[in-house]
Amino acid sequence: MPESFDAIIIGTGQAAPALAGRLTASGMTVALIERGLVGGTCVNAGCTPTKAMVASAKAANTIARAADYGITLSGGVMRVDMAAVSDRVNAIVQASRSGLERWLTGMERCTLIRGHAVFEGARLVRVGDRQLTAGRIFLNVGARPLIPDIPGLAAVPFLTSSTMLRLREVPRHLVIIGGSYIGLEFAQIFRRFGAEVTVIEKGERLIAREDEDISEAIRAFLEEEGIAVRSNATCIGVTADGDGVAVRVDRDSPMVTGSHLLVAVGRRPNTDDLGLEKARVVTDRGGYITVDDGLRSNVEGIWALGDCNGRGAFTHTAYDDFQIVAHNLLDGAARSVAHRIPAYALYTDPPLGRVGMTLAQARAAGRKIRVGMRPMTRVARAVEKGETHGLMRVIVDAETDAILGGAVLGPGGDEAVHEILAAMAAGTPATQFAETMAIHPTVAELLPTIAGELSDLRS
Repeated sequence: MPESFDAIIIGTGQAAPALAGRLTASGMTVALIERGLVGGTCVNAGCTPTKAMVASAKAANTIARAADYGITLSGGVMRVDMAAVSDRVNAIVQASRSGLERWLTGMERCTLIRGHAVFEGARLVRVGDRQLTAGRIFLNVGARPLIPDIPGLAAVPFLTSSTMLRLREVPRHLVIIGGSYIGLEFAQIFRRFGAEVTVIEKGERLIAREDEDISEAIRAFLEEEGIAVRSNATCIGVTADGDGVAVRVDRDSPMVTGSHLLVAVGRRPNTDDLGLEKARVVTDRGGYITVDDGLRSNVEGIWALGDCNGRGAFTHTAYDDFQIVAHNLLDGAARSVAHRIPAYALYTDPPLGRVGMTLAQARAAGRKIRVGMRPMTRVARAVEKGETHGLMRVIVDAETDAILGGAVLGPGGDEAVHEILAAMAAGTPATQFAETMAIHPTVAELLPTIAGELSDLRS
């Protein structure tokens, strides 16, 4: 006989632990199934380890730039101990994962089950020799690095965003295929650790989803640090080159040879081996589970949260998925993913914080817009910190005065952008936002200022 629970949650990523907490607190029994490491991508191979590594790279860069701040170092050249960096990262990850696991295993009415969950019906799940049944099933299975069909790739050793974290030596020359968020973060990290780095991007420019001036600003400061960028790579192919790899960019240019290859071209959902067809759960062409704005799948009683539903690929969107589902299911609310304001960050240094629409998206939507913009060279706090790369922007609907979006590429941009996000969430019009008294000297203080200095967007 199957073991019966009120709810089954498959996967322990960002949405699952909090959801298990709400469900058990309401009196439900929950089976929480995990086939890998508790905590999912964020804790084990995403936010926690990579941002710890970003911090080490920032420290290395600050030391390298000491003379810019009037500080003289004596006694030799700075050395990056990659093994020590790795040990620090692993300790932070282990502490986070262990704390989460203690919480889950100590949670009343929650049973943590290790193994690979496979559907045998819309209400029936098998994990090894155990059969489980529940009236509510929540999928929070996350995603993994996408391995593209690149000629020669299968015949050479390569790294992904997950296996990069296992390196205990700095590569001599790191070649990265993919010039977007993951690839660029690792590019800057390892350049600051002392590696030669080349980024190869198929598109005409880096980070295609960002506005062109922001993309170009990021490319400029990365190239200033010595990172080579090869965009518009029309004919990518890979071959072995001694102990390393050689990457063809196009037919007319020399191949890029390196000691290590990182493939960072995106991620794919972990939905291909769950037996979803047995439950008749529908996925799209990319493998993402099709959900409505309440995150319900096409099958009654089955929800999908986090990266596997295609409605957001971030830890914070997964947590918001939990809130939408829990509030609707337990609190009688009517929350919808359609009401969510898009927001995310790129953790280069300086970081990019983004919220709402880009200029390109506002144009495509046919909006009549006004824009406030200021380069970081005109932000006192950035000048004082000696970090003047980047810009900030606020986008406003000219007819309604509603704030449509904004970007902060500069020191603390990932934090400062929340000022725009909070104003948008509160429905604050741009004219009122412009009247906000902000603390000086900060980067964020200039956001109300530029909201009061709007100009019509020129085509």
